Amino acid sequence: MGWADLGCYGNTFNETPRIDRLAGEGVRFTQFYAGPVCSPTRANLQSGRDQARFGITQHIPGHRRPFARLIDPEVPNQLPLEVETFAERLAAAGYATGYFGKWHLGGEGFGPDRQGWQTAHEVKGNSLSSAVTGEANERRGAEFLGEQAAKFIHMHREEPFLLQVSYQAVHIPLSSTPELIAKYERKTARSGYPSLPAYAGLLEELDRSVGVVVDAVDRAGLADDTLILFLSDNGGLEHQQGGDVVTSNKPLRGEKGTLYEGGIRIPAIARCPNFIPAKSVCITPVCTQDVYPTLLELAGVKVVTEFMLDGFSLAKQLHAPWTTLEREALYWHLPHYHHGTPAGAIRRGDWKLIEFFETGRSELYDLSRDISEQHDLAAAEPARAAELKSALSRWRESVGAKMPEPNPNFDPRRAAELGKLNAGKMKK
Repeated sequence: MGWADLGCYGNTFNETPRIDRLAGEGVRFTQFYAGPVCSPTRANLQSGRDQARFGITQHIPGHRRPFARLIDPEVPNQLPLEVETFAERLAAAGYATGYFGKWHLGGEGFGPDRQGWQTAHEVKGNSLSSAVTGEANERRGAEFLGEQAAKFIHMHREEPFLLQVSYQAVHIPLSSTPELIAKYERKTARSGYPSLPAYAGLLEELDRSVGVVVDAVDRAGLADDTLILFLSDNGGLEHQQGGDVVTSNKPLRGEKGTLYEGGIRIPAIARCPNFIPAKSVCITPVCTQDVYPTLLELAGVKVVTEFMLDGFSLAKQLHAPWTTLEREALYWHLPHYHHGTPAGAIRRGDWKLIEFFETGRSELYDLSRDISEQHDLAAAEPARAAELKSALSRWRESVGAKMPEPNPNFDPRRAAELGKLNAGKMKK
């Protein structure tokens, strides 16, 4: 889901009343960041550590461009089991833990049930078969997950619980109900926005499901003492692989699989009436790695000193959204071809530098004045650009980030082709 897809972020075509209401009852973040693609964000969310430390810098298992200029690093097939997730920490502190939906951090033997999630139902898809749900008929994915989450909340309402619902919506392939598609086909398109009925319908399905989860918390009488956090796992996918337009992240530039703001800035909302002021906005730059230490602090669980986290607790920002966070910088590492070429990025204050690994070229933006990243200031600010590029390089070394290598099979005529590559040689 993109930063510009929700009504509470200014979208006037899509209808998301339950998520918008959640924002009105809590805090809406305007500069919340994730990884540029799904598995990397899922890895840093579960671990509180940057995904580059595990080499999960692309979706699992990733894809290859065998004739591109660079060979990107292999992606591990799972999050290591020795990683202690926030679910493991909270389960040890007496929380009942439940995970429903998409995992995408490993197959059999590496699922959520092996990472601290005591109740785990791993499903993915916007439409679910009876074989997946155990029910007689096919079900819509968001609806099914909302119901499962509500049952979990009811079952554990008398004890502390941790619940993660990981939706497929609004991931491609797009689909929705005939009724919702017809509804948005009748609606006037919004100027400058794709206004795709299948996308809007699927988003409304998600919105309704979020409402089911929130209502379950409220019916259980737990609203005042329950933190509800709504996040996307990367920026919006503007174009499918074949080029079909899906959504738009404007005024942000770029999309999922790039390090421009459209690829990494996400919608984020938090509600807890006894703790978070209603109708508030937080403009402090924060990221998905911060969720882990935040949950531990709010639950009163100490972080073991030898267990290094890259994230920072946002407990203060949730309670007082106008406060700042003392963080040196935010970093991203995408050494792969996705919707762009391999790159890295750093944001320090309002300044953001993107380094492109194919050429070594850098772009520099002042996000306080140029949220759309239209004015590259690298030539005008050479000293600042050089310093940020050096800081980004030092960070990569500190986390053991893997870099792409020159490709001996580089063919500019075939550089965009997808295929398989192993150790610089084509598989026969």
